[in-house]
Amino acid sequence: MPDRRSRHDVRGSGPVLVVLPGGAGHPMGLEGATERLAERFTVVTFDPLGLSAGPLDAPVGEQRVEEWGDGAHDLLDALLPDGESAYVFGSSSGGIVALDLLARHPRRLRHVIAHEPPSLAVLPDAAEQRAMIAEVAETGRTRGLGAAMSRLQAGLLGHAWEGPPTPVPAVDPDTPMGVFLTRVLGPFTGHSPDLPALKSRAARLTLGAGHDSRGQLPHRTAVLLAELSGGGFAEFPGGHLGVVEHPVAFADRLAGLLTGSEAV
Repeated sequence: MPDRRSRHDVRGSGPVLVVLPGGAGHPMGLEGATERLAERFTVVTFDPLGLSAGPLDAPVGEQRVEEWGDGAHDLLDALLPDGESAYVFGSSSGGIVALDLLARHPRRLRHVIAHEPPSLAVLPDAAEQRAMIAEVAETGRTRGLGAAMSRLQAGLLGHAWEGPPTPVPAVDPDTPMGVFLTRVLGPFTGHSPDLPALKSRAARLTLGAGHDSRGQLPHRTAVLLAELSGGGFAEFPGGHLGVVEHPVAFADRLAGLLTGSEAV
């Protein structure tokens, strides 16, 4: 189960927009985008493990997409009056949760935008990508989580990896990055989205990818998911971390897509 400190932050006014962060669900780096979005929406940022409250006070096990999706669904039920619905935006691992939420809990959703969800199981070279993720895990066990992050970055960019740089930055397993690498990355990238369910709700789905991510694994996955689900596809400023790197431009693009003032 998600950590008992699962929490959320609310700011702004207007239609409800739930934001599902990437990584281990920690909303760090999203402040610029959420502040901009709060000018037009009631922005609810979901933190499924409560990492924004500080280091975990107890170990957490391997995380499951469905548990985070159920948590986001429970949050919507708690926040929304009867009969009302919300927009949802998720990026990276949060994008995988957004797809699960639409597939299994669609009743409260107006529209979902999933930005570069690394749902590697849909790819024609899924076996190769699973092997890459397994190598990330093995690298973490044998050479440390800093080296594992280096291996993952090479895999996402489609680059050959000849070993970590020297020196390798240390990554504490109980920090958000450590939790992501050891408890989130494997089960989330191995999760298979429910494509028949997503097809039936394609009008409420947009897959997004960064302009600077073209040719990279997350962009390729987003494009294919749009084709397989029948959902829309839209590019955003920046790359995989565009919401952090270009917060205002990214937020404006997101708002435009949700309100219909910008086309996909």
